[in-house]
Amino acid sequence: MPNKTVYVSDDDLPLFQRAQELVGGNLSGAIVTALRRFIELEEGRQAGFDEIVLAVGHNGARQVRFSGTLLTDWHDTGDKAFRRVRVYRSRKDKYVVHSQRSKWSEYPTETNWIKDFGNWRRMLGVTEPDWGDFTMDIYDSISDLKGKVPDHIYERVAGIADRPHIEDLDI
Repeated sequence: MPNKTVYVSDDDLPLFQRAQELVGGNLSGAIVTALRRFIELEEGRQAGFDEIVLAVGHNGARQVRFSGTLLTDWHDTGDKAFRRVRVYRSRKDKYVVHSQRSKWSEYPTETNWIKDFGNWRRMLGVTEPDWGDFTMDIYDSISDLKGKVPDHIYERVAGIADRPHIEDLDI
C-alpha cells in the first residue's frame, strides 16, 4: 500500500489526536472516512443538492439526514389542523415525501407563555407548528407518488421531475 505523508500544523495536532482516540488508534481510517463524507457532500453541493435534515415521529423527536433538493413545499392552515407536505429528490433519484400534521387541539400548553416571550410567535401562528406528527416516506419513482400526496402536489412534482436539478441560464 502506498504511503502518503500529511503535514499537520501544531495548532491542528489536538484535532488529529482526538480523531485517533475516537477511532481506536487508526488515524488513517478516520481520515478516509472524513474525506469520503467531504467528497460526497461537496460533489452533491456542486450538483445542486443540499444536506437536508428532517424531523420525524411524534413532535419531531428524531431527525434524519440525506442529500437532496426541494421540489415543492405546500402547507394548509385549516380550522382544525396545520398540514405541510414537502417533496424532495434525493441524490440517488429517490423521491422523499415529508409530511407534518399538527392538530390545533393538541397545541402544547405546558409552557408558561407569559414568561416565555418567544412563544407569542407560536401562539399567533407567525411560525409553523413545531408539534404534531411528522412522517417521511421514500418512493422510487414519480409514478409511485400518485395517490400518496394531494393531486395538485403530484402534478407539480411530475411537471418538474424530468428537468435538470439546476438550469444554467446564458443571460
